Amino acid sequence: MSEAKHSNPLARIFKVLAKVEPNELQATVLSFLWVFLVMSAWYILRPVRDALSSDWTNEQLSWLWTSTFVFSTLAISIYGAIISRVRFSRIVPGVYIFFALSFIGFYVAGATLSGNDIVNRIYYVWTSVFGLFHLSVFWTYTTGLYNKGQAKRLFGVIAAGSSLGGIAGPAFASTFLDNIGNLNMLLVSAILLLAPVPIMARLDKLRATALGNEDGTADLLRGDRLSANPFSGFKILVSDRYLLWISLFILLYVTMATFLYFEIRNPLGDLDQVRRAQIWANIDFFVNTLAAITAFLATGRLATWLGMPKTLSLIPGIMVVAWLVVAIHPAAITVFVVQVIRRAGNYSITRPGREMLFTLVDNEARYKSKPVIDTVVYRGGDLVTAWFYTGIVSVFSLGLVGVSIVGAVIAVVWAAVGFHLGRMYNREHV
Repeated sequence: MSEAKHSNPLARIFKVLAKVEPNELQATVLSFLWVFLVMSAWYILRPVRDALSSDWTNEQLSWLWTSTFVFSTLAISIYGAIISRVRFSRIVPGVYIFFALSFIGFYVAGATLSGNDIVNRIYYVWTSVFGLFHLSVFWTYTTGLYNKGQAKRLFGVIAAGSSLGGIAGPAFASTFLDNIGNLNMLLVSAILLLAPVPIMARLDKLRATALGNEDGTADLLRGDRLSANPFSGFKILVSDRYLLWISLFILLYVTMATFLYFEIRNPLGDLDQVRRAQIWANIDFFVNTLAAITAFLATGRLATWLGMPKTLSLIPGIMVVAWLVVAIHPAAITVFVVQVIRRAGNYSITRPGREMLFTLVDNEARYKSKPVIDTVVYRGGDLVTAWFYTGIVSVFSLGLVGVSIVGAVIAVVWAAVGFHLGRMYNREHV
């Protein structure tokens, strides 16, 4: 039996390219497929959302991001209350079913109130919450599925599923948008969100068998309960120095994302929504193509060869150089290229590295504080940085060059925080 497993051509290919052991192959493929499906759904919805942003001013968009923060905080508080009372094996499919039904609801609203600006704004806010929440649930589950050694080797490969979903999603939308229309895209996404539901049950079995993590830290998958306090995730976060450094790292990442997002949407205002959606979809396509190649071939090795301090500071360091290039050559195409590099680096290197940080925390932190970080801290960062961007551009009349210089300075701080956080990981959680 052991020889048969090692003679599996697929297993041999995965072992050579990505250091996946034969006993880990099925779980890795299923995790890969899960995130591929949900990210395909997201990237079908995302270009339509982003195309709407050019209809609003910087101030109006900042208010929408403020609304996103409020609803993210409310959602995570409700999630914290539910996770204290319901088995995690029921929560995960429940999250995907809930979001699938919500997009069916937007389909009905869109068909009834075509082109309504209020519906468009609600859709924009809701998809922004969805864009973080569904992925946070996936990674929360995954960090309890694999041990530390497996995470270092496998998370990069699994993250490639996210990137490939990001290729398939916008490619599908770009190809079929004219034929089936925006509203039908919502129905396609709803179906894709339901498809991973049965995968979790199989992964739960593989955790204790093929992966050999019966005594691991993923006890919630067996029905253990957490504190009943819905706000305990917030309390743990503010009292844990390690989690606070992770939050600061994410906040600085969000600053980079916000600056680039605003600089991209501004020149698209003169185009119609279909053309805007195509441009955003093309950015998504190039981002995830680059990220998939990097994640599959390099991420696991980078984390092993460079170590966590250098891995977490790699993309921030690249962003310092990228912002300086934009300052020297302030053009829309330069910003688009930097956005592709930043997002590809995040998906293939920074995000997997960040998720590795949670493999060593306890259940309370993983299942209650991590969603707070992934949603509230992230969206709170959106709120702060959106108003910060709007303020400095308005008060100081900054153009692209000025914004780039500010971005470069913040990227230096981001790199320093990433390096320090990686050293904390090595020192305190060996």
